[in-house]
Amino acid sequence: MNQNQKRMELAKLERVSWFHIAFQLRGSVIPAIVNRVILCGSFGCLISILFYFKFPVSWNSLENVVPSVVLGLLLVFRTNTAYERFWEGRKCWGTLVNSIRNLSRLIWVAIAERHPQDRSEKIVALKLLVAFAVATKLHLRGQKIDPELEELLPIGYGDYLRNANNSPLEVAYWIGDYLQVKYEDRGLQIYQLNSLNNLLNNMVDVLGGCERILKTPIPLAYAIHLKQLLLIYCLLLPLQLVAELSWFTGPVVALISFTLFGVEEIALEIENPFGLDANDLPLDAICDTLKNNIRDLVATSPNQINSSRLSDKPFYN
Repeated sequence: MNQNQKRMELAKLERVSWFHIAFQLRGSVIPAIVNRVILCGSFGCLISILFYFKFPVSWNSLENVVPSVVLGLLLVFRTNTAYERFWEGRKCWGTLVNSIRNLSRLIWVAIAERHPQDRSEKIVALKLLVAFAVATKLHLRGQKIDPELEELLPIGYGDYLRNANNSPLEVAYWIGDYLQVKYEDRGLQIYQLNSLNNLLNNMVDVLGGCERILKTPIPLAYAIHLKQLLLIYCLLLPLQLVAELSWFTGPVVALISFTLFGVEEIALEIENPFGLDANDLPLDAICDTLKNNIRDLVATSPNQINSSRLSDKPFYN
């Protein structure tokens, strides 16, 4: 297959994918707004029928009751605010992933193995790092301790978390306690302990950032006012359009209400990015990635790469 044929195949796949996404229901807001759209469209059809029978339902003077520019600005502000919360949540979890990777690497390499059980203790500590991410996910979703988290904890530690008010903080305490014990056992230097504690502090800071997003919703008064304006606008719209559109008033009103209610519903879905909706952050996939990273790290001996092996193949010719 030559280059032109490859380009044609790729272009065809992109077109198919575009139409597939455009008509996809999963992840869209259509199921959430369909009842409102049908209500507004039906009201538009009712106005068309009344207009056909000469009822005085055409009120063109209503077009300035809720100016479309004002409503548009309110919707844009609502959507931008929600997306900022979504993106801040994603940045927090990106910071958490990087901190766990760096901390696990330093624990695995920097902590000296002076006793036979040191290796197994390090593995337990690395699992606790993943347990922190999983516990954070469950904490943000308001879920209880589940088997996914319990399998990452030492035997019996799950009971402590069930009674804890903030399970990720409890896990962070265990990790910090492990680092302090290793320092007192001379398995760590003071500068190494400080570096490790800084990464652990970053993880706790991420937890606080996520809690700030979760516990600071959009002000209720603003949300109520926007919904009221949307409803008023969509119900007054048929009265403005019926004189020009006649029997097409219902479909046109349904289309406009679909657009407006859809934008508002998108903002509602993404303002809390830690849930289980299709448009929320893929926290399960992120935690699975961390598990795989730790599994790969544990499969590699800390002393597997040494200076003599590196010298076999110099970096520069």
